[in-house]
Amino acid sequence: MTSTKHGFGTRAIHAGQAPDPRTGAVMTPIYQTSTFVQSSPGKHQGYDYSRADNPTREAYEACVASLENAKYGLAFSSGCAAMDAIIHLFKSGDHILCGDDVYGGTFRLFDKIYKKLGIEFTYIDTTDASKVEAALEKHPQTRLLWLESPTNPMLKISDIQKLAALARSKGTLTAVDNTFMSPHFQKPLDLGADIAVHSVTKYMNGHSDVIGGALATNSKDLFDELKFVQKSVGAVPSPFESFLVMRGLKTLHVRMERHAQNAMEIARFLEKHPRVERVIYPGLESHPQHALARRQMSGFGGMITFFMKGGLSDAQRFLENVRIFALAESLGGVESLIEHPAIMTHASIPAENRKKLGISDSMVRISVGIEDVADLKDDLDQALKA
Repeated sequence: MTSTKHGFGTRAIHAGQAPDPRTGAVMTPIYQTSTFVQSSPGKHQGYDYSRADNPTREAYEACVASLENAKYGLAFSSGCAAMDAIIHLFKSGDHILCGDDVYGGTFRLFDKIYKKLGIEFTYIDTTDASKVEAALEKHPQTRLLWLESPTNPMLKISDIQKLAALARSKGTLTAVDNTFMSPHFQKPLDLGADIAVHSVTKYMNGHSDVIGGALATNSKDLFDELKFVQKSVGAVPSPFESFLVMRGLKTLHVRMERHAQNAMEIARFLEKHPRVERVIYPGLESHPQHALARRQMSGFGGMITFFMKGGLSDAQRFLENVRIFALAESLGGVESLIEHPAIMTHASIPAENRKKLGISDSMVRISVGIEDVADLKDDLDQALKA
């Protein structure tokens, strides 16, 4: 069995997983069952129904918890389902303070679903701690501070430690969407956050073949509440999906290092390209929060946002001409993906909000994969020249 004394890579491969006691199978079996036999009414071996608990999912949740340096982990059928479980902790009249640059699906869930149920939301630039402090003072009913760091798609970085301390002083919880960094490069709970949130569809699984979400926390009270929501709502991953994510986690550390290595080289290449106006990547000295990124994260990830010279037609022509990069939504797979936020992932954000945030028609977001970086640079170069 692993412990927190073991390194990240060792825990990624072994945490929560032991050889099957009946067969000695090295890999955790896929317990593809909906129900479990009971020796007497209410007497069983820890499992009664797979919506509540399943051995494969339990091993996966334990691995996620270990990688986030957390006591508890919970798995869900999607990242949105994981977010949904958190918001189920609150009631009409409660207030949530959210970063102004978040994934379009996060905004859609908050603005189109929960706002109708009486939960109030305020969106601010969380890179400015003074704005967060002022908002907490203005809204004493704030129950949650929701952070993305880096944000999607502008890659803005917030000081998690400072903001979590501010929120705690007001009795407010802090949740951090850690999808872009994964626990390999950033551990929000170590920085004072109450809940770490993941779309495991992305880097945690890493192979673009699973939709899933996960939460991690050190609070027994929060875990019990979230576990009750998970069981009651039932938005859980299947045993097979749980198995696939565990398989992906075993290579998370090596994949993230290659993603970041490739991304840094491509970011520097794009900075010098005559068809590119501006590049945003936390590893570049030109990034406004580069110093904070160096303090808060152990690596800079595989996501790059850049602005082309020209307008929408230029961006479309570029995106139609890539050959290795796949024009597709999502991110974090071993293969490189590229997309147009204004039309694709962030279309649910109102146009005026996109304009205010800087999400323009010339903006392109790339998820740098782990292919040979020379091939990726050549592909971007030929498409830009097109």
